[in-house]
Amino acid sequence: MGIPLALHVLFAVIWVGGMFFAYLCLRPALCHLDEKTRATLWSEVLGRFFFWVRIAAAVLLLSGLYMIDLLGGMQGVGLHVHLMLGLGVVMMLLFLHANFAPFRRLRRAVEGGDWAAAIAQVNQIRVLVAINLCLGLLVVLIAAGGRYMLA
Repeated sequence: MGIPLALHVLFAVIWVGGMFFAYLCLRPALCHLDEKTRATLWSEVLGRFFFWVRIAAAVLLLSGLYMIDLLGGMQGVGLHVHLMLGLGVVMMLLFLHANFAPFRRLRRAVEGGDWAAAIAQVNQIRVLVAINLCLGLLVVLIAAGGRYMLA
């Protein structure tokens, strides 16, 4: 259980911490930049971050399901695990949408020099990241104390 749990926590920190940094630190620092610079920077930053989120989502899902199996399946785990799994799947679906829809449109808009369209996609991604950040923080709280609060 030690290795899958350690990997699970590590990749949760990478994903949720990355969203926290991007949304609450990087985004406000870039608001004064012109559209071209901001859109290009977000395209590059999100490209790198989304690479790691793809890995994180896979590791989280596989390690989570493996640990559930070790504990006797879904009937052997508490409500907190059911909530983490459900919210995690919702987060993954939101990420997949962000990655395959607005992020691809952002990349095309940046390549085509359509800065207004690029910023519109950045704003759509911002909303999805805000939702996922809230869900991710909730999952962290459930992971940290749910076993005791939801028993």
